[in-house]
Amino acid sequence: MGAVMSRLPRVLSGALTGLCLGAALFAAPAHAGLFDDDEARKAILDLRQRIEQGNELQRTRSAEQTALLTEQINTLKRSLLDLNNQIEQLRGDNAKLRGQNEQLARDLSEVQRLQKDMQAGVDDRIRKMEPQKVSFEGREFVVEPEEKRQYDEAMEALRKSDFERTSTMLSAFRKRYPASGYGDSALFWLGNAQYGSRQYKDAIGSFRALVSASPENPKSPEALLAIANCYAELKDAKTARRTIEELVKYYPKSEAAQAGRERLASLK
Repeated sequence: MGAVMSRLPRVLSGALTGLCLGAALFAAPAHAGLFDDDEARKAILDLRQRIEQGNELQRTRSAEQTALLTEQINTLKRSLLDLNNQIEQLRGDNAKLRGQNEQLARDLSEVQRLQKDMQAGVDDRIRKMEPQKVSFEGREFVVEPEEKRQYDEAMEALRKSDFERTSTMLSAFRKRYPASGYGDSALFWLGNAQYGSRQYKDAIGSFRALVSASPENPKSPEALLAIANCYAELKDAKTARRTIEELVKYYPKSEAAQAGRERLASLK
């Protein structure tokens, strides 16, 4: 018993020592765990702060990039608007140029037409001015266009029995074209026009001029008969008979001579 009691303090002392050591052992991990939580919270806070700073920096950069992109877009829009305005201006200018080109084309076409008409007119005037060969009463000769025109107009007036106008036109014709191939015919018809307008003395002069200048002309026998008629109208039967006698003498086989013989019977 005594032995037991003598070992008890040592046992208790060991137990206490063990308890203290255990408490110490348990106390150390608890303190360490508490320290780790603070560090973790601090690390988390630091991480959050860095994340927030990163987010803020990202937001700032994003805002800057958005502003820059917005400005670029606005600049692009303005450029596109300016380009569209320039395109519209070019379209308007092109339309105006097309209109001007079409007008120029029309003007050119009109000028070419006028030039063609003018050339045709010039050619026509040249043709009218160029001498031309005509076949007239079995003869061919060259006349000026104006010469032919005036003669034809005088004959047209004669066909309308406009004797005074015919006389005026043929008189002017003979003065302008004294050597005309139409000369004998003009002289003969001038005498007829003068006879038709009762200018008997003038008619005698015209007919006599034809007979004297061209006795071989087929119209000369008729001219002599016309002279006899003029004298008859002037009540000069004697001269009328002598003229018919001249006609029969020089152109005995002509129709005018036959008519003159019949006319003699009525001349007293």
